[in-house]
Amino acid sequence: MRDPSSSWLGNLWRRTTLVQRLTCLAAAPATVIALLLVTLLTRHQFESLNELGQRSAQAIATQTAAMAAEPLRAGLRRDIVRIAASVDSLPNVVHVQIRAADGEILADTANDHRDAGAVTVQRDIGDDNQPPLGSVLVEVSVADAVAAQRAALRNAIIWLAISLPAAGIIGWQAARWISWPLRRLVNGVQWLASGNRSVTVKVTDDTEIGELQRGFNAAAAALLDVQRRMESDIERATTELAHKNMALEAASVARSRFLAAASHDLRQPLYALTLFSSGLAVDELDPARLDRIAHIQECVQALDSLFSELLDLSRLETGAMTVDRRSFSLDDVFDEVSRNFRMLAEQHDLRLVVRPTTAWVVSDRTMVARMLNNLVSNALRYTPAGGVLVGARRRGDRVRVDVWDTGTGIGEEHRHRVFDEFYRIEGQPGHEGEDGPQRGLGLGLATVRRLGDLIGSPIGLKSRVAKGSLFSFELPVTANPGVLAVAAPPSPSRDIAGLRIMVIDDEAAILSGIKFLLTSWGCEVFIAEDRAQALAIASESPRPPDLVISDLRLAGDRSGLDVLAALDRHYGRGLDRRPPFARLLITGETRAERLREIGMADIDVLYKPVSPEDLREAISTLTGHAARESMRVT
Repeated sequence: MRDPSSSWLGNLWRRTTLVQRLTCLAAAPATVIALLLVTLLTRHQFESLNELGQRSAQAIATQTAAMAAEPLRAGLRRDIVRIAASVDSLPNVVHVQIRAADGEILADTANDHRDAGAVTVQRDIGDDNQPPLGSVLVEVSVADAVAAQRAALRNAIIWLAISLPAAGIIGWQAARWISWPLRRLVNGVQWLASGNRSVTVKVTDDTEIGELQRGFNAAAAALLDVQRRMESDIERATTELAHKNMALEAASVARSRFLAAASHDLRQPLYALTLFSSGLAVDELDPARLDRIAHIQECVQALDSLFSELLDLSRLETGAMTVDRRSFSLDDVFDEVSRNFRMLAEQHDLRLVVRPTTAWVVSDRTMVARMLNNLVSNALRYTPAGGVLVGARRRGDRVRVDVWDTGTGIGEEHRHRVFDEFYRIEGQPGHEGEDGPQRGLGLGLATVRRLGDLIGSPIGLKSRVAKGSLFSFELPVTANPGVLAVAAPPSPSRDIAGLRIMVIDDEAAILSGIKFLLTSWGCEVFIAEDRAQALAIASESPRPPDLVISDLRLAGDRSGLDVLAALDRHYGRGLDRRPPFARLLITGETRAERLREIGMADIDVLYKPVSPEDLREAISTLTGHAARESMRVT
């Protein structure tokens, strides 16, 4: 709704003084009432005059018709003319016309000075039960009466014009008497605003204004006392707040440093442990040892999951994650979620229902998949019986993704905090026995909320204790490309035996573990700890490796990108300017400036700890792509 004060009339009203406003309020109603009375009375008088003229014309026409009846029967035209002339001489009669039954005009007193506002009445001549002998037309003028009325109106307007200024002067003087003590109060308020602590105004009368003046003086005195106390309290609170703010900033910096360290330094030994635990199962046939290895891998997987939550949170806080909006099929993400958690649901006797959808959306596919994975994982963790339902519902130009569960639900007192970092529900039925390797850190939902805010899809929550919960978010819908979509290239072969791979890392344990793993897959592996060792290996082998895997941060704060560039220069590029070998970066780095370097270099990257399956898939994809490019160029 438009603000009335923004109109020109509102702007004019704001520029007027209180005296002018009170004068307007005194004079305006009198003016409006006077104008309305004059208008209504004048209109009534004009209507009365028209009605009087109509009645007069009807009476004259009736009388004329009675007088002309006998002469008309006898055919006495002179008498008829004489009757018309006598009627025309009556006051205000301007036209008389007498016609025969056949329409012949027998008498007509028309002249050139006709009155356009005259009242016209026509009457038949003769008895009511007989055919008419003729007709009489009479026009009566009301001009004289109208002129008299207009003269009276002019006199009324003149008196109104004389009385209104007098009313305005009286209202102006009364407004000044009312506004003067109020102006004193305004001056007192301005003195207070300017910093004058001791302000009083003179009490001028015993009316409501006098009470207002006394109340102002009492309030000014109380305000002075409060101001003195507040100045002391504010000074003390400011000092305390400054100390607390410094402590919070220090804690925030320490937390960010801890997360960054956890995402890199703590992942180094975990990455090595992942490689060694995977290598232990190679060529192992003893069931007892395989069982122990499976337990080790389960613990490593749990550690990997916990560190992944820390890594995602660290990357979100440092702004390392950038949104890559593309069109994709939502059903493909649903299939991925179903594959990831179907077996876990069956192991706990739960149902995981993922309803297919035909919707195509525009967003970051990786972030949407991570959000759904976290929501489904959280739902399965807190659902002792029943199951989890994943579905999508179209809502105009958006689609709402829902994750329902029949779990323990979330109490009202926890709902505003379940999306906070490291918050876990304690003391609610169904949450007491959350132990073992799947015990969470309270980062899953925090990561979901951060990802949702990043892609512009806030998370909604509805829940009932002991009934279940509903998490939902919305995504923008795009048109289904249908048959026009470009077919995805065939998946590369996962057989990587025979590949020549160079691995560069400053951690001896990681080098040993990845060499053992890659060798077990049939690869020829060369390992180096820095740029010098990598170039030395390259000098001894004129043929470039099929793939170079390097850590991003090496010893001495050196970058793996520099080593890749040095190897690139050593082997040189072909005529097609294609890199001589495939390249892959593996890092636990989360700092935005470091990750921007990778983005500018356009090199594939994996984040530590990398599972053997992901590593093998990446090697197969990169080397398969390189082989296809080589065949295409040839």
